[in-house]
Amino acid sequence: MIKNTIIFKTPLPVGYVANGDYAADCKFLGPGNEPDPFSAHTYCEDTAFWELYDDVDDAKASSRLLLTTCDANRKSWNTVMGPLRDPNPRGSLWVYNPSSSSTSEGSQPKRVTLQGYPEGHDFHPLGFELWPSYAGNSSNLYVVNHARERTVIEQFVMNPSNPTVAKHVRTISSPYFVSPNSLALTSPDSFYVTNDHLITRRWPIIGHIVPLLEAVFALPLAFVSHVTLKPPSAEPTASEVESHTFAANFIPFANGIALSSNGRQIAVASSSLGRVFFYSRDPTTNVLTPQSDKTVTLPFCPDNVRFTEGEIDDDEDKEELLVAGHPHFPSFSNLAANVTGATSASWVVSVIPTSKYNDLKTFDTQAAISTSQFVSTRPGYTLKTLFQSNGDTAKGGFASSTTGIRDPLTGALYVAGLLDERGVIECRPRGSK
Repeated sequence: MIKNTIIFKTPLPVGYVANGDYAADCKFLGPGNEPDPFSAHTYCEDTAFWELYDDVDDAKASSRLLLTTCDANRKSWNTVMGPLRDPNPRGSLWVYNPSSSSTSEGSQPKRVTLQGYPEGHDFHPLGFELWPSYAGNSSNLYVVNHARERTVIEQFVMNPSNPTVAKHVRTISSPYFVSPNSLALTSPDSFYVTNDHLITRRWPIIGHIVPLLEAVFALPLAFVSHVTLKPPSAEPTASEVESHTFAANFIPFANGIALSSNGRQIAVASSSLGRVFFYSRDPTTNVLTPQSDKTVTLPFCPDNVRFTEGEIDDDEDKEELLVAGHPHFPSFSNLAANVTGATSASWVVSVIPTSKYNDLKTFDTQAAISTSQFVSTRPGYTLKTLFQSNGDTAKGGFASSTTGIRDPLTGALYVAGLLDERGVIECRPRGSK
């Protein structure tokens, strides 16, 4: 891990996308045409689909919208990487209709209005999750907010009839929210949440160095919680949390988390170890059991993870896990610190489960730089590179990938760049669906 992501810098291409041509098939969705740069679609961290079902009994969504959390002030306020200079102004939430892209060259993401959001309350969004909508009903949206005083979770309600408005419901805080990063919903009112560090940059004196040491030396101090909420109330309550349990402990830099569509498996990214851990889940109790034999090792520091429908149609009908991350941690840190000339590469892979024989040393052969050059796999899964870039934005590259997500209907790939001014890149390869 140290050799791959700290000592050596992998020579990635300006851009590569699986089954397509980076220059011809990919376009940037930001920063848009906002006259105020702090209102732009830029520096985006997480992206996810809002699944819209015609009926509660439907097996598949009839359509979907893409939501993204962005923060144009990221380089002045970043409680994970630093710095903590100025928490003003607020970050933003954006919505994009993927289906409109194929019919309109001018289709762009639209900024979501935060209706009823408290005046004077910060909004610095990181991970988020949105419950599906059935037959046009409203959906609960939860967003991790790295506000100036402490990190909290904001609850909103969104309705597909007016997708550019998110109505604020409440701010959720808890002493267990040490360093919330990513969310995975288990119901409209409960979720798993990763806490990426035990010691954060908010601490006086030691906050500048100890969190970095915790990450670099892979100290197993981070954890995953499961939280069940009380119903929203007009009257103030001592706590919005009905119950809290520690679901998974002793994870070095627990970052992204995702729940499989059947609700029986959880994936958690460890950025420090370059691994994704899998857990079996009891849907009744929310208890997680480690699946040590399924741990996946990657040639980069994984950030966010997302389950998605598999590309290959076979009898197994198993979901793939998309993982985005950072191939060279020092470069990523330099870009976050505004070092002149710094670039930070992007890499997105798909973890593909299989019961068939797979070569554990020769795989991912179509990629510009194959994952098999750095890691081997285990029986039960293989790796496929979906996206790569050296992050040289001056030459058309895309920097600092944090999330990769694929539209199961069209095969289009969306990658969010935490420190890229274009926010999100959309790739519609010719070989996709």
